[in-house]
Amino acid sequence: MLSIQTIRGIHMKLRLVSLLLAVLAFSALALAQDVKADVDKTAKDTAKATKKAAKKTADVTKKAATKTADATEDTAKKAGHATKEAAVKTEDATESAAKKTGHAVKKGTKKTVDKTKEGAEKTKDAVK
Repeated sequence: MLSIQTIRGIHMKLRLVSLLLAVLAFSALALAQDVKADVDKTAKDTAKATKKAAKKTADVTKKAATKTADATEDTAKKAGHATKEAAVKTEDATESAAKKTGHAVKKGTKKTVDKTKEGAEKTKDAVK
């Protein structure tokens, strides 16, 4: 049979093992709580950093869009001015060409009339 000493020794060992298991379980819970707190803090820090980065990106994008719009407006004004100048030059060149053409047609017509008269007189002389 087991003596009382042995039973008490086993009982003490069980208590000691139970106590150690309880301490180990509470330590694991405390460690898990620390890990959870660290993860929460990291998530919050990441969210703040992402929010700041998104705001900065939006600001830079807005500034770039404004600069692009200003540059586009300036380019459009310059293009409009250049087109207007080109239209005036084209108009002047067309008018000049029309005058030259009119003058040439007038000269050609006068020569044709003179030659026709000459031809008619020759024909008249030949018919007599």
